[in-house]
Amino acid sequence: MTKANHIDARERIIVALDVSTRRDLEKWTALLKSHVKWVKVGMELFYAQGPEVITFLREEGFNIFLDLKLHDIPNTVQKAAVVLARLGVGLINLHTLGGVEMMKRTAAAIKKMAATERISPPRVIGVTVLTSHSPEVLHDELRISLPLEEATLHLAGMAKSSELDGVVCSPWEVEQIKKCYGADFLTVVPGIRPSWAAPGDQARYKTPGQAVAEGADFLVIGRPILDAPDPVAALNSIVQEMQD
Repeated sequence: MTKANHIDARERIIVALDVSTRRDLEKWTALLKSHVKWVKVGMELFYAQGPEVITFLREEGFNIFLDLKLHDIPNTVQKAAVVLARLGVGLINLHTLGGVEMMKRTAAAIKKMAATERISPPRVIGVTVLTSHSPEVLHDELRISLPLEEATLHLAGMAKSSELDGVVCSPWEVEQIKKCYGADFLTVVPGIRPSWAAPGDQARYKTPGQAVAEGADFLVIGRPILDAPDPVAALNSIVQEMQD
């Protein structure tokens, strides 16, 4: 197993703000701002509150992973990603199944825009196989013939060759991705369930400690924190698991 580079455990956690109302958003940011650096804005929150949510979170001092999983023809994704990159997020993701041309053009367009406008570009990462997908879903429904781990590694390789900064992957594939594509190739990992939490709809998950031991750079965690009776205590417990 490969230990990830030495970053404070709290700086590895990305709390998934899977809420839709302004009231819930403000409640969670007030609660979390003293405890974590990163939050994830996914489809639910972004579609409900719009780009203004990014401005609000940046003013509150958070780094933002904008998790919209862009997937369309290259021209559409390239233009949409540039618009989103201007918002000032730290991470943005595309679906690797959109193909190499889509990923290459999007990564290049973001870098060009950032250089022209003299702003810091977000790191661009590719979604591989969703953590809710089991081997049966991959083979029987999606008709992908490769074994799940091989399919994930292939998609990660496409992201690497497209000059993306890393991938979203399950904790089960982190170690192999790092071996194949380098320690600096970012792994952003959902499918994290603390030892005391229910798996929910995650088919491929590990504990925070296991994921960090595999070399995960960031852990995306939502329900185990948001649904806990004491979210701060749950967060502290997760940090402890990462450090053990």
